[in-house]
Amino acid sequence: MKLLLRRDQKSGMLGKVIFTVSVRAELSDEEKTNIKKYKMGDILLYERSKIVDPGSGLVGLASRLAFKMINLTISVNDLEHGKQVECKDILEMLAVEEQIKEAAQNFRNVLSAATTFGGEEILEIN
Repeated sequence: MKLLLRRDQKSGMLGKVIFTVSVRAELSDEEKTNIKKYKMGDILLYERSKIVDPGSGLVGLASRLAFKMINLTISVNDLEHGKQVECKDILEMLAVEEQIKEAAQNFRNVLSAATTFGGEEILEIN
C-alpha cells in the first residue's frame, strides 16, 4: 500500500485561506481482495470531532449543519477512493496528515495480517 498525500490551498469567504489535504491509497490487487473478503471498507481509520450542543429550532438546524462540517471521518473506503480534508490552518493540516499516516500504517499492519490466514509465519527471535 502506498499513501498519497497532496497539500493545497484555496480562498474561502472574506479572503481567508483554507488549507486542504487530499489523501488516497494505492492498493495492490491482493490488498483490494482482502478488503472485500474481510469486509473492511467501513472500518474507521481517522475521526476528528468537536462536541457542539446543537440546540433546537432553526438555531439547532444551523448548528447541526455546522457540526457535520467540523467533524471528519476517514474510512478504508475513503482511502481507497480518495478524500479531501479542509483545515483552518497549517498546524491543523499537519496534525491531520500525521494522524492519517498513523492510521494508514495501522491499517497496513491489518492488511499484512490478513495475508497470513491459512499459512504460517516464521519469526527469528534473538
